[in-house]
Amino acid sequence: MIAMKTFLTLLFLMVGLMACSPSEQPVVETPVEKITNTPQLPTHTQTPFAPSATPMALVASVNGDPITRETYEAELARFRGASEGGLVDFPEEKVLTDLIDQTLLAQAAAEAGFVITDDILQERLRQWDIDDQVLDAWMTTYGYSPESFVETMRRSIAAAWMRDQIMAEVPGSVEQVHARQILLYNSEEAERIYQQLQAGTEFGTLAEQYDPLTKGDLGWFPRGYLTVPELDDVVFALRPGEYSPVIQTLLGYHIIQVLERDPSRPLSSDAYRVLQIQAVQQWLETRRDQSEIKIYLP
Repeated sequence: MIAMKTFLTLLFLMVGLMACSPSEQPVVETPVEKITNTPQLPTHTQTPFAPSATPMALVASVNGDPITRETYEAELARFRGASEGGLVDFPEEKVLTDLIDQTLLAQAAAEAGFVITDDILQERLRQWDIDDQVLDAWMTTYGYSPESFVETMRRSIAAAWMRDQIMAEVPGSVEQVHARQILLYNSEEAERIYQQLQAGTEFGTLAEQYDPLTKGDLGWFPRGYLTVPELDDVVFALRPGEYSPVIQTLLGYHIIQVLERDPSRPLSSDAYRVLQIQAVQQWLETRRDQSEIKIYLP
């Protein structure tokens, strides 16, 4: 049986981060041998939330689907606990945003025909080999009822599935450039270096003066990969051998030279991951604009 600390780590990562952290493979439920002492999940109803004799206290609704205060408070407590334990650095103000994003992804998964059965949930717990007492203690610690825990699992699994569908649409080969830069930290020096380039000084000679280790080489990268996206339009407009004027960003003053271009170059694993994350973020931005989202928190 897994130790409590290991279980808390696994459960935190599954319930919360699976919906927003990219993975290289989609979620696949694989059969495992039957394990005894597996906690039995509450029976799932056909409605998103179990019927209640009194109205549910809500913190938000997403296209009519409620996010209850119980769920929000439990998630808030869980992220606080994870932050204190050093598992993740996640600002509390983003908890509701994360719940809304997961709901949007889960709704899209349902529209695409993805169905989460009770057997899938039970199989997930079998794979963890969690006994009743450990699970009950965890839910009590963070304020989950059996029903809210099941709904959190359902939402997270569905959101992760939809996220993987979005990321799978990112092509493995895209237009890329191989470039190098001279990065300076005041405008006067940047202008002086630019004038030297204009006078015929070789770009590599100047780049090596300011970065002896890499000589300013940025390697190959696609649009959207740089941490300063405002450079993209300038860089991708350059032909091989051309360099940019001085470009000011939050990082400093850049002069960039394109060395090579490739209209369809395979992405590095790091660049592919960055573009996958961006694809999900762009999808969520579009989905939010198309959705009715109501916030009831003050």
